[in-house]
Amino acid sequence: MSTKLFTNNLDEYLQEDDVVDYKNVAITQLADAFWQEADNETDYIKRVYEFVRDDISHSADINAEQLTCSASEVLSARHGICFAKSHLLAALLRCKSILAGFCYQKLILDDETAPILIYHGLNAVYVNEQQKWIRLDARGNKEGVNAQFSLEEEYLAFPVRPDMGEEDDLTIYPHPDTKVLERLRKYKTRPKLWEDLPTELNYHS
Repeated sequence: MSTKLFTNNLDEYLQEDDVVDYKNVAITQLADAFWQEADNETDYIKRVYEFVRDDISHSADINAEQLTCSASEVLSARHGICFAKSHLLAALLRCKSILAGFCYQKLILDDETAPILIYHGLNAVYVNEQQKWIRLDARGNKEGVNAQFSLEEEYLAFPVRPDMGEEDDLTIYPHPDTKVLERLRKYKTRPKLWEDLPTELNYHS
């Protein structure tokens, strides 16, 4: 499965802003701590990925009402939905000048209780030692979800089922989609967002 870059301007995959706010002191301190522990850059990528996946809860899994968006908000609250967690992972990677982007999949929210197609967010990172991009899904594992760090085969959170109308967008975007950000900023609580999850992307407009 071959990914493609949205832009060949690689500097865009290193940018800091109010969402991927890696100049935040807490983020830089955490990145420095992981960097000192890591054997090399690839090991650093694996360590921060597994931290965001395992130590930052998915808001829905812990029934949190608070809605987080920026990387620093997610780190402070210790939880976020898939999009928010991808913002934190990108921040921890870009903080160490590692190219990182955003990817999206269109998935059924729940086959039984909510059979509607919504967007799911994950990341892509450029692994210098392998000279290739890989996708990583830091959503958070649970029963039926087993995403892993892998340099060869992808182990993402959810299988994409085209026969069910699901779609896998293989483009690596430099910035979080603006329609996703609009939703995250519009609602004050996660349950309210759950009634109006993103069903389209501005990147696709």
